[in-house]
Amino acid sequence: MKMPSKLPRLKGFRFPREIIAYAVWAYHRFALSTADVEDLLAERGVMVSRETIRQWVNRFGRHFANCIRRDRPAAADKWHLDEVVIPINGRKCWLWRAMDANGDTLDILVQPRRSATAARRFLKRLISQFGEPRVVITDKLRSYFKPIRDLAPGADHRAHKGLNNRIEGSHRPTRKREKLMGRFKSPRQAQSFLAAHDQISTIFRPRRYQLSTISYRHARSDAHDLWSGYALELNT
Repeated sequence: MKMPSKLPRLKGFRFPREIIAYAVWAYHRFALSTADVEDLLAERGVMVSRETIRQWVNRFGRHFANCIRRDRPAAADKWHLDEVVIPINGRKCWLWRAMDANGDTLDILVQPRRSATAARRFLKRLISQFGEPRVVITDKLRSYFKPIRDLAPGADHRAHKGLNNRIEGSHRPTRKREKLMGRFKSPRQAQSFLAAHDQISTIFRPRRYQLSTISYRHARSDAHDLWSGYALELNT
């Protein structure tokens, strides 16, 4: 079976935009390796190496993530912040993640420390993008207290582990990818991959338990329409 091509060809690339977009989508949407995506494309009559797929994911994943951020509704002013350890080359690094009340990932940052300095750096980055929050929910890590008090003095800081279940659950896809990839090779690779992965997962993983069957199908159809539009915006 051949994959049809309706979009203009991407300059300098042998394969149509649809195939590149499909490979990036399949890799980020499901817990697949580049070898798995290679087999999916081969079944459709597209012969491409896993190394080429890896290059597509690294090169164009950021494009799709940026488009999703651009078109996403304004972030809610209630934030959830959390951090989780990710081993990289035998060293502990910390993945800092922020979500809003709608369940959308605002930003992630991979840092070598779990200190007040790291919390301040992450919070300052968030405020520069989204402005000051109304409410900030964290666990009881003391490193959050002074940075939030200094950088967002008007925010209601709620430090309670039970209130942060939503963002703690958002680490599960990261753990799946980490296991599949044999752990991240460097902080830079983890930052680049997860920054794209979190955004792409957002539009293709609506909270199904909150939607009727018809609503879920509409959400899925809208996500694919958006993806096709973003594929048309691809450039070299």
